[in-house]
Amino acid sequence: MSIEVYRDAYGVPHLRAADPEELAFAQGRVTARDRAWQLEVERHRAQGTTAAFLGAAETGWDAFVRRARLADTARHCLARLEEGDPETADWVRAYADGVNAGLAEGARRAPEFAATGLAPGRWEAWTPLAVWLSTHILFAGFPTKLWREQVAVALGEEWTELFAADGPATAGSNGWLVTGERTASGAALVAGDPHRFIEAPGVYQQIRLACPAYDVVGLAVPGVPGLAHFGHAGPVAWAITNAMADYQDLYRERLRRTAGGGVEAYGPEGWRPAAAHTETVEVAGGEPVLVEVVETGRGPVITGEGPDEPGAEWEGLSLRYVPRVTGRLGFEALPRLLAARTVADVDAALDAWVEPVNVVLAADTGGGTLHRVAGHVPVRDRSNSLRPVPAWEPAHAWGPEPAPLPRAGVADGYAVMANARGLAAPLGVEFAPPHRADRIAALLDGSAAWTPEATAAVHRDTDSRAAARLLAAVEAADGLSPAAGGVRERLLAWDRRMDAESVDAGLYAAVRGAVVRRLAAHEAFAGLREPAPHPELFRPWLYLGPRVGLALETLLVTGPVPAGDVARIVREALEETGAGEPPSAWGATHRLAPWQALPDPDDERWPGLGGDHDCVLSTSSVPGYTDRGARASAARYVWDLADRERSGWIVPFGTSGVAGDPHHEDQLPLWLRGDLAPVTTDWNRLTKEQG
Repeated sequence: MSIEVYRDAYGVPHLRAADPEELAFAQGRVTARDRAWQLEVERHRAQGTTAAFLGAAETGWDAFVRRARLADTARHCLARLEEGDPETADWVRAYADGVNAGLAEGARRAPEFAATGLAPGRWEAWTPLAVWLSTHILFAGFPTKLWREQVAVALGEEWTELFAADGPATAGSNGWLVTGERTASGAALVAGDPHRFIEAPGVYQQIRLACPAYDVVGLAVPGVPGLAHFGHAGPVAWAITNAMADYQDLYRERLRRTAGGGVEAYGPEGWRPAAAHTETVEVAGGEPVLVEVVETGRGPVITGEGPDEPGAEWEGLSLRYVPRVTGRLGFEALPRLLAARTVADVDAALDAWVEPVNVVLAADTGGGTLHRVAGHVPVRDRSNSLRPVPAWEPAHAWGPEPAPLPRAGVADGYAVMANARGLAAPLGVEFAPPHRADRIAALLDGSAAWTPEATAAVHRDTDSRAAARLLAAVEAADGLSPAAGGVRERLLAWDRRMDAESVDAGLYAAVRGAVVRRLAAHEAFAGLREPAPHPELFRPWLYLGPRVGLALETLLVTGPVPAGDVARIVREALEETGAGEPPSAWGATHRLAPWQALPDPDDERWPGLGGDHDCVLSTSSVPGYTDRGARASAARYVWDLADRERSGWIVPFGTSGVAGDPHHEDQLPLWLRGDLAPVTTDWNRLTKEQG
């Protein structure tokens, strides 16, 4: 093999090989060496086998993955890829082979394997597709439809969309493009940051992939070949955000047991056989759990346990998702993106994209720009997008062709994507509030000489436009005690920046939390107090308190809580805050809370954060319940089309998933400051790895 591995000062792997297939092998191998534990956790998550070594807490996820048939869908998608694009299928297989070649060495370095008794398993060619599926199956937030159903039943149909907001598990992002007319160099800049639940190790991996056909730097998803979301190929660069499109449906199913122990489902043509079998979820330290896997003509049944008696009937919910229906994930686009030289190449590559549905920005050195939606959104009745719909009604079937995908030009020298209602509006129901998008646009509009260094400052912006409505209610509050009046005056003088060291930001958060708790306790929401009896996995979408926190701006001015009660709640929150201990600086309570398969015993070591949910520096907590920040920028980047070496990138921790490695968390201080590490592409300035 001709594979060469180089590293920069932050341990970022720079890979060279003779051809794309060998390079895919190298990417898999170096990822396995750097992040063996992470890869194996992801493989088990994709197969529904995590409880076997992580314990009973993972049983719900494993049962869902089995019921949703993620691994089987990945196998089907690979088979279709082999039929229609065998070259790409071989490329994916080469990546899996590389993972297998590097896992043993990586596992020897990772203490988690010994701690759990886990031995590295074998990656199949379909495993990267399964990892992609499991990473994104909840991305479109289909459990929100369960929440809307609860709201409609408890409050009335008119309030179905009352709580519309960027949902508890929806992964948003910022992204922007500045054309040459607004940069100091005369060439475009592409920048942004994906917001996801922060995991340790991180969900993005900085990497460089070079062969005679291309030379690309970017952010990879560990376990998946190529650079699906963020890349800079020299003459062209691209980036994405979540389009907030709706492309998954839930169907209410009527099911019954047959005399032979099988299952039938009632659909538009009446009772029809459903595929059914039983799988066993092994549980470390516990009894195995039997899971019945049922699939109707709509899709896999993900809720509802059926009795064994012949003739017995029950209800469940089936999930219809695009890769299960079409056998396509869009992996055909991945090698084409790496080979892109112009925005037209990126555009053509993304015509094959399926899941998740993204908004894309791209620019090239010829002055070309691209702003479009990529993915597959089925055409169906609007009610499908709101709530679970009856499986037996033909009106809820999917049309034969997907929806047309919007695109737009780049006006005024810049374009912004931040999950707000805009380009993708025809494709979704709920979008992020406009605060991040509006703030980024205002900042970009303030200069005509942007540089990579100046652009990084946009990432750090903590201005909270979302605070305005609560502050207006605070300003209107009257009849306050001196202590509460003092809180009011401080908030009205606050600069509305959610800086980590700001005591006034901490004061605002305390008042906001008190308002959220009181609103959630209002009698108008009594019917929403207890989540519906759905699997525990979906509870983050179904708890009233977090929903009130996310929709606070709306609930302050509309909804079933009378205006007089809202005013009283704000007064009481000011009184509570004024009477209590003075709140600390925002960062004292708003500390990082990353997800880890094996939790860190030293939770106190995680640092404080600036920013807030709707700031450009987006760091999400659950107002009223915890200030801990579980969601934030999973990476940040600035791609410079004038000079790739003036680009910058950062991840929350480091390139290595091994505790104690010099590059395990060496980027965390820069990430906390909002700084970027340099992108180094001169091979002479890199260190060649031996062996």
